[in-house]
Amino acid sequence: MSRHLQKDMEELKNKIIQMGEDVEDRVYRATLSIIQHDEQMAQNVIKHDGEIDRMEVAIEEDCLRLLALYQPVAVDLRFIVTVMKINNELERVGDLAVNIAERSVFLASQPDVDIPFDFAGMALQAESMLTRSIDCLINMDVRLAYRIRSEDDDVDAKNREMYARVKDAIPTNLEHINYILHALSVGRHLERIADHATNIAEEVIYLVDAEIVRHTPETFEE
Repeated sequence: MSRHLQKDMEELKNKIIQMGEDVEDRVYRATLSIIQHDEQMAQNVIKHDGEIDRMEVAIEEDCLRLLALYQPVAVDLRFIVTVMKINNELERVGDLAVNIAERSVFLASQPDVDIPFDFAGMALQAESMLTRSIDCLINMDVRLAYRIRSEDDDVDAKNREMYARVKDAIPTNLEHINYILHALSVGRHLERIADHATNIAEEVIYLVDAEIVRHTPETFEE
């Protein structure tokens, strides 16, 4: 690897890590705003959505520039391709954080209602998977990536349980149906965030091992 390519690749890695950290922060604040009924915090997440979009475009442009300028091969090529894919995943997570914040604005305006599922637990797991997926990239940690993949089924199961509980709760809570449906939407967004975290972990596996593991069983062995 030439000295110039090495420098540009390091800068690219720093940018995608920074984007990951910014997206993590937005997800955290969006979910926290629901727990704390903090409309201002939610509005702040919505207000700064454009920053993630601009970062996503800038990183994609950097990737395309490096491909054209250096015509990289092998692991260097895999790294740039991986960054492009993770860049897209993070932008989508940023959009989901905004969606959660928009639901939070509505929920904050309503009287508090007991949500018939473990929202906080689901949020914590989705946030943890996202944080650790970025750690996978920072440390090129394949074992952690496989562990994250194995957790995706658990989040999916929580999502199905959430739908079942909401279905059972609606007939006796008709006066709170809008509140419950907004909360249900938040749960669905959290499940999607976990999916994107899994996708990021799979891209790290591809980067390190040159192995595409999409559509294969999500298992992990200690």
